[in-house]
Amino acid sequence: MTREQDRRRPVGLGLRAWVTTKLVRRVLRFLAWSRLVRVTVIDRDAVPVRGPVLVASNHISMLDAVFLWGALRRRAMAVAMAELWTWPVVGVLVRGLGHIPVIRRDPDSGRAALEQAEWVLRHGGVLIIYPEGRCVRPGEVEPYKPGVAKLALRTGVPIVPVGTTGTNDVLPLGGADGRGRIDRTRPVTIRFGPPIDPAGFDSPEALLTHLRERIEELRG
Repeated sequence: MTREQDRRRPVGLGLRAWVTTKLVRRVLRFLAWSRLVRVTVIDRDAVPVRGPVLVASNHISMLDAVFLWGALRRRAMAVAMAELWTWPVVGVLVRGLGHIPVIRRDPDSGRAALEQAEWVLRHGGVLIIYPEGRCVRPGEVEPYKPGVAKLALRTGVPIVPVGTTGTNDVLPLGGADGRGRIDRTRPVTIRFGPPIDPAGFDSPEALLTHLRERIEELRG
């Protein structure tokens, strides 16, 4: 990271991102209020109202990011698959909101993403990260990638664990009901847990193990 970049505020903390966040979240919350989607958010106040924080969740559907990002009260940036930047409409949104692209199985891209993520945290931002690194189908187990733990230990930023359930019923991997349709009648729950202080851990491995245990507890 260059000194010039370090002085600049991340795009996601700028005025345009603030306005976009407000507008999109109003739409998402209207959908929840009107019961067009059935979502329950529990203990969102676990996310500090100010200061840098990492938000880490399990990943079971392409809709996870929409529900989790929409559940937050603060602006947030996410580390997300680079393919989203090529999608119509979605690509415009992820750029404007300052999300961070990462090419899967590309070590150079991974390092660049972590550098940008640290930049966000150094400026007091909220960063969403999925430690599994990809959507995980029911019955599968994916090892957690060490990036979230390394970021927390390097910066001293707490991690708020999140258990997400139900999004894979609304939109399973490969498309709902095999025809690509979303089943909005299925309930979704986003449950936040108390922040984890990285100072209590002496290695990324120990922190990752604890984080996975907390997320699994929150999933029920």
